[in-house]
Amino acid sequence: MSVNQNVIITCALTGAGDTVGRSPHVPVTPEQIAASAVEAAGAGAAVVHIHVRDPETGAPSREPRLYREVVERIRETGTDVVINLTAGMGGDLVIDPEAPLRHLPGTDLVGGIERLPHVEDLLPDICTLDCGSLNFGDGSNLYVSTPDMLRTGARRIQELGVRPELEIFDTGQLWFAKQLLAEGLLDDPTVFQLCMGVPWGAPADPGVLMSMVNMLPEGARWASFALGRMQMPWVAQSILLGGHVRVGLEDNLYLAKGVKATNGQLVERAVRITESLGSRVATPTRRASSSACAPAPDPAPPPPPDLRHPPRLTPE
Repeated sequence: MSVNQNVIITCALTGAGDTVGRSPHVPVTPEQIAASAVEAAGAGAAVVHIHVRDPETGAPSREPRLYREVVERIRETGTDVVINLTAGMGGDLVIDPEAPLRHLPGTDLVGGIERLPHVEDLLPDICTLDCGSLNFGDGSNLYVSTPDMLRTGARRIQELGVRPELEIFDTGQLWFAKQLLAEGLLDDPTVFQLCMGVPWGAPADPGVLMSMVNMLPEGARWASFALGRMQMPWVAQSILLGGHVRVGLEDNLYLAKGVKATNGQLVERAVRITESLGSRVATPTRRASSSACAPAPDPAPPPPPDLRHPPRLTPE
């Protein structure tokens, strides 16, 4: 485990959470989401992670035409950025705790293939694959992604030639992701996103992150993020353990206490943290074209000091 010297920054632009009314900077329309992607790329993000929303209500959406408009708007600008589309929508199940077979409003549950029409249509560089089910927050909300759904989705993503980013919310999901790899349903190099502090998955605890990193397959590329006020500390935490990073309004609305952020500002902050650790920020043009988010080789280490001629020190 060593410090990552060439850090890929992903910006998660809008997400699917109930954040629209909490910040004026959360992009909602395809035009706003695309503009925010361009802003994030200009600030230093090599990858943009994209959800879409109903332009009228701000509610999360699976509508393929909205994804198409966002992607086309980004590409029309000529911005050099890797497109990462969510494929996690369609897994929401809200049950009545008194009558569990009855689904409550908010349920949006479809099969593995039905979560992928926008991926089939647009063939992005990357799409996500959420690697298991989860009690999602308090109440009666579940995220459903069964082993059979995952096998079906992984096989289709593989057929499309799209690179999956494996979204991991706890150690059991990481275990199953390795099973998919063993079954030949994932191609090397695998890319893992370790999602920390999402109730009730893995907590945003450095010891837990280290344990998960130790479970990764040898040679796996990985990134990690945490929610809210832990977002920026987690940038440093991930880099120090050898990983890449993710920031953005999907996971955190604030630049500082009481100060609402834009996606560009969050990326700028991540860039400063990265560079303060002595690492460099990767750009899309440095990535290996076959891997979609693989960093360029690390620069050669500096030569050892010549102890026969020590540097002359001058007082400040």
